[in-house]
Amino acid sequence: MNHSLIRGRAARLDIANLDTDQIMPKQFLRGIDKAGLDKGVLYDLRFDGQGRLRPDFVLNRPGFAGVDLLLAGANFGCGSSREHAVWGMQQFGFKAVVASSFGEIFYSNAMNNRLLLAMVSPEDAQIFQKEARALEATGDALAMDIDVARQQVSTAGHSAAFTLSPRHQRMFLQGQDWIGASMAYAPQIAEFAQQHWQRQPWVRDVAATVRARLS
Repeated sequence: MNHSLIRGRAARLDIANLDTDQIMPKQFLRGIDKAGLDKGVLYDLRFDGQGRLRPDFVLNRPGFAGVDLLLAGANFGCGSSREHAVWGMQQFGFKAVVASSFGEIFYSNAMNNRLLLAMVSPEDAQIFQKEARALEATGDALAMDIDVARQQVSTAGHSAAFTLSPRHQRMFLQGQDWIGASMAYAPQIAEFAQQHWQRQPWVRDVAATVRARLS
C-alpha cells in the first residue's frame, strides 16, 4: 500500500473558524464507542431543522457523492477538544483536509488518528478554493493529489507545499497511528519499565495485588 500518496476528489467548504461543535454536534457524543459518528458530521450544514437534506449543500449534491478530501477555511477545527470530530470525518470517508490553518487540538487529534491535515499558505488555499468553485458550477469535484513524502498538494492547475512535522510525516509514510508509532519504541519502553520496577518494586501490579487482597 502506498502511504506516500493520497489521491482523491475534494469538496469546497470555505467557512472560516468552523469549530468541532459544528463538525460533530453534541447530540452525537452520547455513545460509549465510535460507532455511527459519520451520521453527525457537519449535521447542521447537511440537514435543515426538520432533519431533511439541504440540496444546496456541497456534500449533498450528486456530483460530490464519495468525495474523500475537504478544502476547508482558515482555523478549521477550532473549539472543543472532542476527538469524535476526527473519528466521524474518517467514518464519513475523508482522508485529508487542506486549509491555511487548523485548530491546535484538532490538528493533534487528526494527525494522531491518520487524518492528514495539509496546511498550505493562505494564498495557495485561495487558489485551490477558486479552482474548486469553478468546477462546482459544472457539478464536479476537484481532483487532488497529496504527496506526503514531498509535502506537496497538487491539482491539474496548481501545486503548493504544505508543512508537516518529521514525526507526523514518518507516521503517515509508515502507515502508523499514534499507538503504532509508540510501539516502535517497545523495547525501550519495556527496558524503562523494568528499571522503574527494580527501583520501586512496590508499584508493580498494584491493581492486581489490591484485587487479590480484596477477594
